[in-house]
Amino acid sequence: MIIVGVGVGPGMLTEIGIQAIQNASVIYGSGRALELAKPFIPKDTPVDTIKDYKNIHLLPSDAVILSTGDPMFSGLGKFATDTDTVIPGISSFQVACARLRINLTNFSCITAHGRTEIESAKNELIQEINLGKNIFLLPDEKFGSVEVCAVLTALGVKADVYSLEELGYPEEKIKKGDSNNPPIPDSDLYGLMIVLKN
Repeated sequence: MIIVGVGVGPGMLTEIGIQAIQNASVIYGSGRALELAKPFIPKDTPVDTIKDYKNIHLLPSDAVILSTGDPMFSGLGKFATDTDTVIPGISSFQVACARLRINLTNFSCITAHGRTEIESAKNELIQEINLGKNIFLLPDEKFGSVEVCAVLTALGVKADVYSLEELGYPEEKIKKGDSNNPPIPDSDLYGLMIVLKN
């Protein structure tokens, strides 16, 4: 299969991703991914919504699978085998750094989203903060801005904390807080950026 990153929002598909979509014999993806790719899907190409991600390996070998953002950043790339092709997309992390004009270096990326237990994400956050890394985190409803800032405060870490909501969409919103005053997002579709203060 070919896993194509469709980007984090509209207009963020790469040229190679568009070519793969236009040449696909069949396309699968989430509702959001299909919507982002819709302008490039030929009318006669069969399209289906993925209902069970655990069975993605059962899809046809020539299928194009759409993944929001970048497939290798908390995306469907984790299901790729040695015989599959992964085409990168523009990730929420890349867009966040561009919006805030922050260099991508010295960052650790963590995902809490969809984890069955949040303790491992929390431990990973603590470990990377102790190494002096800035953090881009995909939160979970059980481990969002308030919980992350509580960890920072308990560690005595001073940091700017940004919630980056609906990146790439007209509703995009960026809120700035700090470890003592967490930004409270209005949307479930957001990322957190933690920039350590010297």
